[in-house]
Amino acid sequence: PSPSPATSILKRQKQLRRKNVRFDQVTVYYFARRQGFTSVPSQGGSSLGMAQRHNSVRRYTLCEFAQEQEVNHREILREHLKEEKLHAKKMKLTKNGTVESEEADGLTLEDVSDDDIDVENVEVDDYFFLQPLPTKRRRALLRASGVHRIDAEEKQELRAIRLSREECGCDCRLYCDPEACACSQAGIKCQ
Repeated sequence: PSPSPATSILKRQKQLRRKNVRFDQVTVYYFARRQGFTSVPSQGGSSLGMAQRHNSVRRYTLCEFAQEQEVNHREILREHLKEEKLHAKKMKLTKNGTVESEEADGLTLEDVSDDDIDVENVEVDDYFFLQPLPTKRRRALLRASGVHRIDAEEKQELRAIRLSREECGCDCRLYCDPEACACSQAGIKCQ
C-alpha cells in the first residue's frame, strides 16, 4: 500500500477561509408607538417613540422580507405622492398661496383619487426615503396607536431645544477673551 499524501497546512487554512456566514431568515420585532421624548422633530411637538417591550415578533425568509419591504415602501410612496398631489391642488386653487380659497382649505387626502397616483411606474428603491412627518400626522399616529393623553409639555421642551441649537458658538469677532467667551467658559475651542 502507498502512503497517503500529507495534507498541507496551507490548504487547510484556505478551506477554513472559504466558510462564510449565511443568513436565511429575518426576525422583526414590532413595538407599539408611544410619545417619544427622545428625538427633536424639525417642527412642533409630539415626537414619536416606541414602547419599552415589543408586542409581537415575526420571522421571514429573506425573500419574504424583501417582498414585505417592497409592499410597505410602495404604500408609503403612495401616501407621499398623494400628499404631493394634494399640495399641488391647493397651490393651484390659491394661486401659489397668494389668495385664500375655501375650496382649498376643505381638501383632504380623500379628495386625491388613486387614479391620479402612478406608483407602478416608479422604481420604489430609487424613490423611497424617510420623510419628516407634520405635527398633525404625528399626533394622529399616536392617537391611532392608543395614546390618549399627549403630553403638551414636550412641545415647549422641543421648542427650547431647537432655539438652543440656533445659538451656537460665541460672540468673539477678532480675538477671543477667555473671560467673556462662552465657548472658553464651556471648556471648548472658541467657535
